[in-house]
Amino acid sequence: MGTVTIGVSIAVPEPHGSELQQLRAGFGDAAAHGIPTHVTLLPPTEIDEASLPAVEAHLAEVAAAGRAFPMRLSGTGTFRPLSPVVFVQVVAGAEACTLLQQQVRDPAGPANRELQFPYHPHVTVAHGIDEAAMDRAFEELADYEAEWPCTGFALYEQGADGVWRKLREFPFGGSVVPPQAGRVERGSVPIR
Repeated sequence: MGTVTIGVSIAVPEPHGSELQQLRAGFGDAAAHGIPTHVTLLPPTEIDEASLPAVEAHLAEVAAAGRAFPMRLSGTGTFRPLSPVVFVQVVAGAEACTLLQQQVRDPAGPANRELQFPYHPHVTVAHGIDEAAMDRAFEELADYEAEWPCTGFALYEQGADGVWRKLREFPFGGSVVPPQAGRVERGSVPIR
């Protein structure tokens, strides 16, 4: 057996996921169609393929102890100049995402990993493209709004073709989110 590259994330549901993915592609980000729109809990991590069942068991335990929570995206941010990224901000659910990623990366668990930068939940909409396109992404999505109940997360594997594919979903075992958390609002975002 060899190694595999995995990631754990919260998927941005439809119609928001596809909309943000298309906008990302429209800004010139060539990776857009190979990366489902998401909030990262475990960044790309290479592991032994033989340890995949242990990772799945660990994630199942984390999810079983979890509770659904409201997620809301609003406006843009950037990691520039430190990292060439423009993102949509997570303005509700950030604390829950931070706790989840700590549990996923538990030092005693099979997905333990040090982060290159401090954890900051976000949805990438432009990465590694020219500055003018990064500026355009930042400006055009400044009024973006989306809200939904987060009810779990998923494990993904990156294929040899660079495309991320979902291996398994992990629904939370706790109670459900209050109904108003599913309300969706949109700003003046151009649809391409």
